[in-house]
Amino acid sequence: MEFCDKIKKIRTDNNLTQEQFAEKLYVSRTAVSKWESGKGYPSIDSLKYMSKLFNISIDDLLSSEEILDIAEQDKQQKIKKNNGFIFGAFDLLSLFMIILPLYVFTVNNYIYSVSLFAKNDLLNYIKISYLVSYIILFIIGIIEIILSLLGKEKIQKYLNIISISIHLLVILFLIMTKEPYACSLIFMLFVFKSFLLFSNEKK
Repeated sequence: MEFCDKIKKIRTDNNLTQEQFAEKLYVSRTAVSKWESGKGYPSIDSLKYMSKLFNISIDDLLSSEEILDIAEQDKQQKIKKNNGFIFGAFDLLSLFMIILPLYVFTVNNYIYSVSLFAKNDLLNYIKISYLVSYIILFIIGIIEIILSLLGKEKIQKYLNIISISIHLLVILFLIMTKEPYACSLIFMLFVFKSFLLFSNEKK
């Protein structure tokens, strides 16, 4: 008997609808529908809970090869989740671009490193552009971390692309306004984020 048939039999033997079965396993009804149609497998945690709840061995549900495949899939999912969390954390760090002394300010031929607020020789619209960009990145970072915890990969992926795009624009502005220190830090964050995004795409 195939896994999909076994799952359906467990559900029907216990007189449960797909929705009721999903509630007992703390998953969505769509997930149960996929399992029963042979389009997917539960996570290791769901399998363990199912085994305990319905008093059935995991070995009776799946072959050793299938269990290994699911374990590998779970591992990749956790890596993606962690990467998403780190990506969001990097965006949160963008707020420090406002308060850290990373901007060049020249007084009487002396060069000082000051915060964005203290940089008085910068045109207001440019300063506001930086402030808005950093705040948007910070907000995106919070949302990315929440989405990572909720496992909403698709929405997070779009936010990651928006974040990378804003980051790239900020780097270009920093180059144009000749801010080497700020540009170096934001560029490093950009490289780390690009690496995480690329590694997620490969998995």
